[in-house]
Amino acid sequence: MEPEEFVPPPECPVFEPTWEEFEDPLEYIAKIRPIAEKAGICKIRPPVDWQPPFAVEVDNFRFTPRIQRLNELEAETRVKLNYLDQIARFWEIQGSTLKIPNVERKMLDLFTLSKIVTEEGGYEVICKDRRWARVAQRMCYPSGKNIGSLLRSHYERIVYPYELYQSGANLAQCKARPLYDSEEIDKEYKPHSIPLRQSVQPPKTNSYGRRAKRLQADPEPSEEDIEKNPELRKLQIYGAGPKMMGLGLVAKDRNLRRRDKDIPECPPTLIVKDEPMEDIRLEPCTVEFCYDIKEEEEENGENSNTVSTKSTRLRRNAANSQFTRKPVAKAEFFVCRICARSDDDDKLLVCFVCNDTYHIYCLLPPLPEIPRTVWRCPKCVVEECKKPPEAFGFEQATREYTLQSFGEMADTFKSDYFSMPVHMVPTELVEKEFWRLVCSIDEDVTVEYGADIHSKEFGSGFPMKNGKRKLTPEEEEYAICGWNLNVLPVLDQSVLCHINADISGMKVPWLYVGMVFSTFCWHIEDHWSYSINYLHWGEPKTWYGVPSSAAELLEDVMKKLTPELFDSQPDLLHQLVTIMNPNILMSYGVPVFRTNQCAGEFVITFPRAYHSGFNQGYNFAEAVNFCTADWLPAGRRCIDHYRRLRRYCVFSHEELICKMAANPERLDLNLAAVVHKEMLVMVQEERKLRKALLDKGITEAEREAFELLPDDERQCNKCKTTCFLSALACYDCPDALVCLYHIDDLCKCPSNRHYLRYRYTLDELPTMLHKLKVRAESFDIWANKVKFTLEVIDGPKKTLEQLKALQWEAAEKKFPENDLLQQLRNAITEVEKCVSEAQSLVCTKKSSRVRSKLTVEQLKTFLDQIHTLPCIIHQEKDVKDLLESVESFQLLAQEALKVSPPNISDLRDLIEQGDHMVIDVPEMNQLRGQVQQALWLNEMRETLATSSSRHVTLDVMRRLMESGCNVTQNLEVEKAMAELQELLTISERWEEKAQICLEARQKHPPATLEAIIKEAETIPVFLPNILSLKETLLKARAWIADVEEIQNGDHYPCLDDLEGLVAVGRDLPVRMDELHHLEVQVMAAHSWREKACKTFLKKNSCYTLLEVLCPCNNVDSHNIKRARWKKEKDCSLFKSDIESLGLSAQDLREPGSVSLAFKEGEQKEKEYILQLRELNASKSQTSQHNEQQQYCVCGQPSNDLMLQCDLCKDWFHGTCVTYPKLTNQKHSLAWWDWDFRFLCPLCMRSRRPRLATILALLVALQKLPVRLPEGEALQCLTERAITWQDRARQALAVDEVTVLLEKLNELGQQLQNEVTKELVVLKESTRNEDSSQEGSAEGEGTVEDVIATLSDLEVINSYLPRLKGAVIEISESTQQQLEELMMEGDLLEVNLDETHTMWRILQAAGPPPLKTLQKFVEIEKSERKLSKAKGKDSEKKRKRKSERGDYTPTSQEELETKKSRDEPASDSCVKKKAPPATENQVESKEEHL
Repeated sequence: MEPEEFVPPPECPVFEPTWEEFEDPLEYIAKIRPIAEKAGICKIRPPVDWQPPFAVEVDNFRFTPRIQRLNELEAETRVKLNYLDQIARFWEIQGSTLKIPNVERKMLDLFTLSKIVTEEGGYEVICKDRRWARVAQRMCYPSGKNIGSLLRSHYERIVYPYELYQSGANLAQCKARPLYDSEEIDKEYKPHSIPLRQSVQPPKTNSYGRRAKRLQADPEPSEEDIEKNPELRKLQIYGAGPKMMGLGLVAKDRNLRRRDKDIPECPPTLIVKDEPMEDIRLEPCTVEFCYDIKEEEEENGENSNTVSTKSTRLRRNAANSQFTRKPVAKAEFFVCRICARSDDDDKLLVCFVCNDTYHIYCLLPPLPEIPRTVWRCPKCVVEECKKPPEAFGFEQATREYTLQSFGEMADTFKSDYFSMPVHMVPTELVEKEFWRLVCSIDEDVTVEYGADIHSKEFGSGFPMKNGKRKLTPEEEEYAICGWNLNVLPVLDQSVLCHINADISGMKVPWLYVGMVFSTFCWHIEDHWSYSINYLHWGEPKTWYGVPSSAAELLEDVMKKLTPELFDSQPDLLHQLVTIMNPNILMSYGVPVFRTNQCAGEFVITFPRAYHSGFNQGYNFAEAVNFCTADWLPAGRRCIDHYRRLRRYCVFSHEELICKMAANPERLDLNLAAVVHKEMLVMVQEERKLRKALLDKGITEAEREAFELLPDDERQCNKCKTTCFLSALACYDCPDALVCLYHIDDLCKCPSNRHYLRYRYTLDELPTMLHKLKVRAESFDIWANKVKFTLEVIDGPKKTLEQLKALQWEAAEKKFPENDLLQQLRNAITEVEKCVSEAQSLVCTKKSSRVRSKLTVEQLKTFLDQIHTLPCIIHQEKDVKDLLESVESFQLLAQEALKVSPPNISDLRDLIEQGDHMVIDVPEMNQLRGQVQQALWLNEMRETLATSSSRHVTLDVMRRLMESGCNVTQNLEVEKAMAELQELLTISERWEEKAQICLEARQKHPPATLEAIIKEAETIPVFLPNILSLKETLLKARAWIADVEEIQNGDHYPCLDDLEGLVAVGRDLPVRMDELHHLEVQVMAAHSWREKACKTFLKKNSCYTLLEVLCPCNNVDSHNIKRARWKKEKDCSLFKSDIESLGLSAQDLREPGSVSLAFKEGEQKEKEYILQLRELNASKSQTSQHNEQQQYCVCGQPSNDLMLQCDLCKDWFHGTCVTYPKLTNQKHSLAWWDWDFRFLCPLCMRSRRPRLATILALLVALQKLPVRLPEGEALQCLTERAITWQDRARQALAVDEVTVLLEKLNELGQQLQNEVTKELVVLKESTRNEDSSQEGSAEGEGTVEDVIATLSDLEVINSYLPRLKGAVIEISESTQQQLEELMMEGDLLEVNLDETHTMWRILQAAGPPPLKTLQKFVEIEKSERKLSKAKGKDSEKKRKRKSERGDYTPTSQEELETKKSRDEPASDSCVKKKAPPATENQVESKEEHL
């Protein structure tokens, strides 16, 4: 059934050496061996910086991998597959193909079924006892489904015939004849000569092995086939020949049956002469056969062979004979092998292989008729099925790879198999899948493994000094490193360095290129040596190891579970072709450990430690063997083991020992000692073997240099051991050679023809042994001296010079580094250190030099250390005297500490005495502590008891607390500390309260502050925050006094004074009710000022409110204003409010000063405007085109569209300023009613609100208890405007002016009527022209509809030629009076209706200004063209954005907001924001906005 999920074994030890430990690899391995060999394997992670370069020439590296079919590697799975091969062969030779049935949707395990049936007693017993349900239960099938009957059916049809033939039950009645005379009965098994039996395709192909074909579905024969083929109906399951179809047995060639009925049957004929009955004699007869030959391709599809199928029948019909009579065989040959009768020849069958004959009814079971296909007798079937399986091994792939091509194949295979990138496949998943595959019979996965690639031929992964190429400095370093696998086996401490030959795989590394699932099976290294594996790069390699202590247990378990494999291959575990699930081994008590070897890590296996594993993916590894001194006993036991297994040796162990013994000076002492022991055992064994030879009577001998002979010429014929010390040979059999363990197996020649071939005599061997002993014992003698010197307890001690002499002896005799030598060095170092320390103590005592002091305990410990030293120190007496003086000082100090109160003078004397001692006495701290206590208490009393305690600060108290904490505590000190802490806590609490009041987070009234200050004055400590709080309270009272003084004055306070008081009051951390009243007054004043600014000032105006309200009385200010517009409101050009009236800040605080200054400014303003008019009049029309002259607010030269201000008479560009637009008015021929009066932005500085608006501001001003300069200036402006309005009304009330106004009204009405009549006529003519298209009903309309059909500019142009004037006459005095009043009214920043009335009269008294009107029209036309062009550009941009998908429609509010943002800062620089000439224009513009 389904195998259990794989459980990973425990992890093996992992070591991470330091750089110091990593320097000597063999020493480090020996260090970790006691821990690591318990697991059999271990992993070593080198230091992080140890990263050898990869030295393989990747482009030239080519190799041919091995092919591995995973489910054939596992031992138990291979046994099952071998069983299936045998049973499939059984049916194949009888013409059928095995198809394994499924039970419970799983392939039936025929091997387990057969094994369980055998264990339960056999087929007959189970059927008799009806125990098939128990068989199903043991195979883990569910109960209650009648699976037992199904298993019986499958067993009867498939397995039982095979088991019957295997047991030979059907041959019980056969008469045997010798057929195996020429065969060897006990054929010797030959290891290392494994034939290849697999025919496996590389993994890239989709073909499967022949075993997998048994799992493919094959259609069952139909009823039609059975009806057409009588053999299928008649044949029984147990007979030889083709079997019944169904449940796993399928005819091998169904087409053969179809073709047979078309071919005429030609049975063989036996011709016998007719003889008299009395002399009956069997004559030789001729047997002829008719063959049906069919060529059938083999399963691998590559080769084909001819399989002859024949059905043979014997006939004794001479009359019908049609063949030549030839005596071929005696008649007795054609007798049934069972009944020994030759009658009934129609029922005789001839075997296809051995030509034996059988009656079809004598067979067991009998056959119903003669088979028509190939038939074999039961004896041949048994012989074929009992052939031993061929030895298992790996086949080389047919394709040669490079590293790149193999990596691509490996990565593709892994990613396709797991359906994910190779680097994302978890190692745990690969491990579980691997063990599932190797234990699966029905899944046939094939991989390739580049194993055992010789580095000597293809190059090592480590840098090598082989002269092939020049190495870099980095490669030089790694080329000589001991961890380089080319260097490690031949290190001086390694045994293999004494072998001259380059043994591939042992002294010379092998390379391994792996892919996922590629496997190295359970094995131990040759000669049970160590092995080390380094993974250069790639994905991890998973290892499993078993310690050497459990090696025999592992072998026993595998032999017990799979005896069939070991019967055919006794040295199976030495072939590296078999694995077994670690979980199975662990279940039988075998300890198994695992690890994942990542790139850059080493894995070491120990002697006789079984190990196996597989690769997680594409990687590159390198491995080699090495042997240390501790391996020699294991190597000797391995030779004995090989001798029992008759396994070849890689090298001669005896030769290795003798070669090391021949040069003992080359060996280090540890290795010499081990070699001596091994040599002693070997000599004793050799003596025993040669004595046995003498006892047998063999006395002939000759010397032989075995090391000069090839290994195959000095191998024992019996056990295959390589001989070196001695061997037995025969004079008559030159090829015969055996070791002395098998002297009885040499040959059958007499013993006097045998002779001994030896390498050394028995006298030479002790000489070699003695040299080793001298080398080894020289160290032992020295070691005994050192041990005796270092371990002496009561005996006489050595001197320091004698210890150094022993150290010198070790260096002289070149003893290796060992623990004893290191102990000697440590002892000498310790003695020298103690001598130096003792001398330092004595010298310091005499010279009183400053040095680090020892404690009394350390001095006692040092004295004890001197007693335990292995040598004599002369300064020991001085150290004892020092200890006695210290102890006497301690007694004096303890008595002084008991005196109460302490005497400071005596304590200081003792402290001074102790400071001069070289030992740190513990009572010194107590002495110093008492002195510190007394001094601190005195300081505290002096600080707090003086009359100047008010000057004690918190820092002084804190310093006293800190110093008190450092003083040794007693009752008096603790009491003083408590008092000081209480005073400090109270002081800090009041300081904290004062600090909270000063931070002004929550202001407190003055009464609260005064209470806090009064309570804090009782604390006798200097409190800075309380003093600050006092100062703050004084400032608050002074501020309140200032507020009361300014509030109780004769006049309202100025806004600046109130703002200053508010700013000071806000900064004070005191809550004052007066501050809120002042803030309310200041806010009301600011609110009134903001309202006035909104009333008068234009948006983004460059004037202040006071500057607008005051008269402009400086001629140069006009140029300053022009500069303001030009510089775009440069802050450095602004005039302050003080400069506007020529008053200082103090003058502004005086009541009435603003009114007087305003009156003076009015007169100066009139003079200023007259001077300015005179100055601007010099800019004549001829000079307008002068390029040197600057005009307008922009300061540029003039052009044809220049406008002249009606007030200052200066010239401005029509495109730079705001002008009265004629198209926004209602036009008639009464041109004097047109509003085309133009005032420049320099003359019209404000919005000029109406007088009623100003009066409302004055009413709000009267409610303020604050004086504002702007308010007084506004009062003056209002008085000036009212005065001017009275004068203007008086001038307009004159009779002359009244008559003129009435006349202008009448003329205006007349001209309006004329225009109305003209428009009616125009309307009628237009109606007649369009009557055919429109209807008479649509003709109804107003005059305005007709006007709307015409352009506004066209209407104005049509009016200009018809304008007439002057229409009235006015006296010169009246005109002069009106003009003077008109000028004064324009200077006012107030909008008055009388101004417009005067302007109408003055305009009607003169001719119409056609040039000026024409300029207005032209300017407006140019503006419209410019706007239209801009509109088209913006429309094009919008369309382009829409095509790109970037355009988003903008709402009307966003457009208006953007328009307001795009307006320039200066009202005069862009005409849209320039001030209008009249109030009507201002109002119309505001409505428009």
